[in-house]
Amino acid sequence: MSASIDNPHFLLRRLHSLLGLLPVGAFLIFHLWENSQSRFGAEHYNEHVVAALKGMNYLPLMEIFVIALPLLFHAGYGLVITAQMRAELARYSYTRNRLYWMQRVSGIGILLFLLLHVGMTRIAGFWDPSVGDDLFAHMQAMLIQPWMLGLYLVGLLLSVFHLANGLASMAIVWGLTTSVRGQTLFGWVCVLIGVLLAAMGIHGLMGFLS
Repeated sequence: MSASIDNPHFLLRRLHSLLGLLPVGAFLIFHLWENSQSRFGAEHYNEHVVAALKGMNYLPLMEIFVIALPLLFHAGYGLVITAQMRAELARYSYTRNRLYWMQRVSGIGILLFLLLHVGMTRIAGFWDPSVGDDLFAHMQAMLIQPWMLGLYLVGLLLSVFHLANGLASMAIVWGLTTSVRGQTLFGWVCVLIGVLLAAMGIHGLMGFLS
């Protein structure tokens, strides 16, 4: 065990795994929940969701140190892991190997989606204050375009899969599910979590179009 602890790559993988759950995964769940309130209409969303977040104390520091930096590390080191990946699907076709490959590929897709999402919302708000003043209308104008709605649906499903599958993998790596039965049962729990989060996310997207 000490040899593993002395290995920086081992420690970085553990940190990468941990940050994927807290705070990155927790923020994803919170973000899906707050966007699900779009179903209550523009006034509620802009005043009780967007304005409430803007009024939070130390919000810029929280966004940098609790969200941005952990996310950058998780994404950056995930790319390192992907570059070193040797999945060999044709040779090793078992389910866990396929899920590992899908985890790495979904991470790249999520990164591209985040660049689009942050660019068209957060960064766009710096140049045009009206974006932040009426974020509901801004999202509605984007999502009413079928191709943009499709991109958001893909980004949502990739993100939810990445979190749910990552949670199942984390339980194995950290020794929380050691038996085949335990891994299978917890895997189905993670599937249920993924389905519920996907439903909440889709509900939120549809709320902007109602």
